[in-house]
Amino acid sequence: MISGSRRMVRVLQVAILAASALDFFSMTGGLKSGAMNTRPSRFASFLASAAVIALAVSSLQATTVEQQAVLAPITALFDGMTKRDPEAIKKPLLADGTMVLMRDGKPAQMTFEAFAARVGRPGTTHIEEKIHNPLVRIDRDLAVVWAPFEFLIDGKVDHCGTDLFNLVRIDGKWLIASIADTGRKDCLGK
Repeated sequence: MISGSRRMVRVLQVAILAASALDFFSMTGGLKSGAMNTRPSRFASFLASAAVIALAVSSLQATTVEQQAVLAPITALFDGMTKRDPEAIKKPLLADGTMVLMRDGKPAQMTFEAFAARVGRPGTTHIEEKIHNPLVRIDRDLAVVWAPFEFLIDGKVDHCGTDLFNLVRIDGKWLIASIADTGRKDCLGK
């Protein structure tokens, strides 16, 4: 991830490069041969635009990497749930964290420990939770993820809703500090 001050320096460097290219083409009259000799200023503008676009794309990729790091413990949690493995469920969770599950307008609260014991019990059904289009917000060592979800049993949607994850970064590792979700049965995939 490029920090804010380093990103600003890069933007300034690109702007200076673009201005230098424009000056060069203005003083020399542009390229005199080939297909681009009729519009040298457009060619310089193209180069400047390409440099700015390249910078923007590199910034987006850096953000995506950080968002992927935030989403990784959520993926690990879901993998542990699918395996019905209590230790794998607890691994990406902050110790003593809690959940609030909203069902029919009523909150059901439980600790991560109780959740891992409940979901980690051996069972005959295949369970899987999927989130879609997560909205990720990060401020230093604090992150939040808001995403619609579907919970599947044996490949069929059982319930759906919205997941809300609060995460903290401790010693460079993202952990889920708390979870809240809504759950309903009137899902489109049912």
